Amino acid sequence: MHHNFAGHQTLEMDKNLVSDFYASATKTDLSKTSLTTWFKTKYNDCMKLYADVDTVAKHFASHRSWFCQCAHPMKVEPLGENGYDLSIGKFGSFGYQVEARVGLELVPPDSAGIYKIISIPVPNYTPPGYQVNFQSEMKLLELPTEQFFSHKEIQKLGLPPVMTGAKWDLDLTVGVKFPQFIQKMSPSLIQKTGDSLLLKVVQQVSRCLSHKTQINFHTTHNLPFPKQRKRK
Repeated sequence: MHHNFAGHQTLEMDKNLVSDFYASATKTDLSKTSLTTWFKTKYNDCMKLYADVDTVAKHFASHRSWFCQCAHPMKVEPLGENGYDLSIGKFGSFGYQVEARVGLELVPPDSAGIYKIISIPVPNYTPPGYQVNFQSEMKLLELPTEQFFSHKEIQKLGLPPVMTGAKWDLDLTVGVKFPQFIQKMSPSLIQKTGDSLLLKVVQQVSRCLSHKTQINFHTTHNLPFPKQRKRK
């Protein structure tokens, strides 16, 4: 089963959302725990970039120059040629928490133009009581700007005739070995609470990362970045 365990402890997120999700650290012996509870989520979005697809592809290929900056406030360290070691934050519920850390590889696009992000091991690190399987796919789609803006707006804002949509889909699985005092609780309550909170964390982390990536891209290439518009 799948679910997302990605969220920032220090990210500017909704305080009400995470108030129940943060808990005081509990030192618990997990050596007697063999049961793993699995959480699952699927999430998708489309990030709009106001440039042609070739310009966007070149920017994504040079992710070493911007990914760490855009992932802040997560602590990020380069890992290999295309990987990153991300310390995401402390999360938990029911008086138990873990500190999430995951290795991700930004796989270069294949012959069909599909970008993938996959989870990879972090050297000399064993996750304490949890495991993550992160699988994401992205495709760049070039779209006519007039599909989203009028001719007058295009001229006024100085927008190019084409723009790029980075459409991505995430499939994330997280397994957590809870201590015995958690296992005694209602399985349906644990599942419902974890799935709901983790999905909201994924949404907010993803939106924050996407927004910072958009700002970085348009600033780097000296391009206009209008307020986001809904498709007409």
